[in-house]
Parts: sequence; structure tokens; C-alpha cells
Amino acid sequence: MSNGSSLPSHRRLRGTLLVVLAAVVVAGLGGWLAWRSSGHDGAGAGRPAPGGPAESASGSATGSGGSATPGKGSQGDGPRDRLKGKVVVLDPGHNPHNGEHGREIARQVDIGNDRKECDTTGTATNDGYAEASFTLDLARRARTLLQEQGAKVVLTQDGDRPYGPCVDERAEIGNKAHADAALSLHADGSGAGNRGFHVILPARVTAGPADTARITGPSRQLGERLAGRFRAVTGSAPSNYIGDGSGLDKRSDLGGLNLSTVPKVFIECGNMRDPKDAAQLTDAHWRQKAARGITEGITDFLTH
Repeated sequence: MSNGSSLPSHRRLRGTLLVVLAAVVVAGLGGWLAWRSSGHDGAGAGRPAPGGPAESASGSATGSGGSATPGKGSQGDGPRDRLKGKVVVLDPGHNPHNGEHGREIARQVDIGNDRKECDTTGTATNDGYAEASFTLDLARRARTLLQEQGAKVVLTQDGDRPYGPCVDERAEIGNKAHADAALSLHADGSGAGNRGFHVILPARVTAGPADTARITGPSRQLGERLAGRFRAVTGSAPSNYIGDGSGLDKRSDLGGLNLSTVPKVFIECGNMRDPKDAAQLTDAHWRQKAARGITEGITDFLTH
């Protein structure tokens, strides 16, 4: 009776062991598959290799946490981060409504070494496209491109003021923002046949509230970078009537430069009174190229 009764007991024990072993194998296989799919088996398992076809051109990729960060590479140093922490002030020259406020813009303000009008109406093409409209459109385009690279962008006016601001306030806006770079946008109103762009640098001025001693050097660097990139991107030649072909000019009579305490320059993007330049300035596609050239010039200055 004892031999006959022990045989079923052994069979039951063996069956139990087989069930337990099968469960362990299944659990282990499931765990290994989960571990592999999480990406621990190399770049090819579960996510693309850095720079692979599944990674966006801007450097976006899915990080180890499994969530994508738009516009940023895996190290947070993609193009959209190049200007992170930088402040850029864009100053669209004049104001589309200045003509409606003649008395206000005619009042004199102190620019350090002289007194000048608060602002002017600016120039226009022969067909009536106003400089103020051009500069505001260009500033908005450049703002978008700079923001895409992480910069904080401040506009001295965004079509949201009845007139101005005055030239002294334009400088003060950049100063209060502690701008890393400031740029005043303009187009010239010279005679027909005078073509091309030029960048205006601050001269050394130490008078009254003006003291450009600390900004002339970095402003020149900003101006040179800006002129180089603007020319390369737009295909425009430097001015044939100002700057001796260098695309650079230096002035001491502009309040926006005299009163600045941060690196600042002006750019005259072309001559609105010349038909060939006017054709460019009134073309939205060219203005987008101009905005890109400006953005690249500022970026070169701030990252080198």
C-alpha cells in the first residue's frame, strides 16, 4: 500500500514544479522584452540614433524620458537655443502715424551734443510706400526669426503708439532692457542712382547725457557682422554713395546712438527713392531675406 500511495504524490509535485518553472520563464521573457523596447539595447532599439532619419532637421528628438522637446536637441543646444538668455531690441524707424502728430514729433529733445526733433515722418518710395511701414514689417519678421532661436525681443514700437517714440526714448528702451544688441531699422531717401545698404555706427560722443565710450567697440563688431550677413543673404551691394564701398558709416548726430549704453547700430536697407532699390524694398520676399540677413548678423555677433 505504501509504494502505491507515494507515486501519485511525486507526480503531483513534478507537475507543480513544471507550472512554476513555466511561469518564471514567461515572466523573465516579458521583462526582457520590456527592457529591450525601452531603448537599453542600443540606439536601434525603440528610438532613432542621434541625427537619424526620424530626428527633425531642427534637432528635435525623443529623449530618454520618452517625451519630445520641440526645437531642442538631446543636449539642449540646437539652433533654437543659440540665443537663449539674450535680449535684442529692434527699433522700427519712425511711426506710420507720425504725420498725424506734427507738433508732437517736432519738439526738440536732448541728444547729448545737440538738440533734435523728437522724430520725423521718414521717407517713402515714389509710389508712396512709407519707410515707417517698411521698418515695422521688417522688424516683425526679424523678431519672429530671433525668437525662434530663443532670444527675447523687444520692439520700441509695434504700431501700438500714436506717434514716436522720440529718439531719446528709443535709446532708453534698449538701455532699460539691458539689451545684448540693439538695431534701428531704416531705409534711405537719397537721389535716384544712389543704391545699396549701409550700417551706421556710433561715433565717440561724450557730452551731456551721451557717453558712447564703452559701446563704440562692440557696436562696430555688431555693425561688421550685420553688414556681412545682410550682403550675403540679400545679395544687395554696399552703398555706392556712403561708406566708400565698405557698407559702414559713422555718425555723431543720431540720438538713438548717442544715448545708447548698449551695443547699437542703424541699418539703412536701401534707397527708397531709387527705382531698383525700391523694387526690392517693396517686395515681401526680399524683406524676408532682409530679416534673415539681419537675424544672422545679430546671431553672429552674440555667439562669437
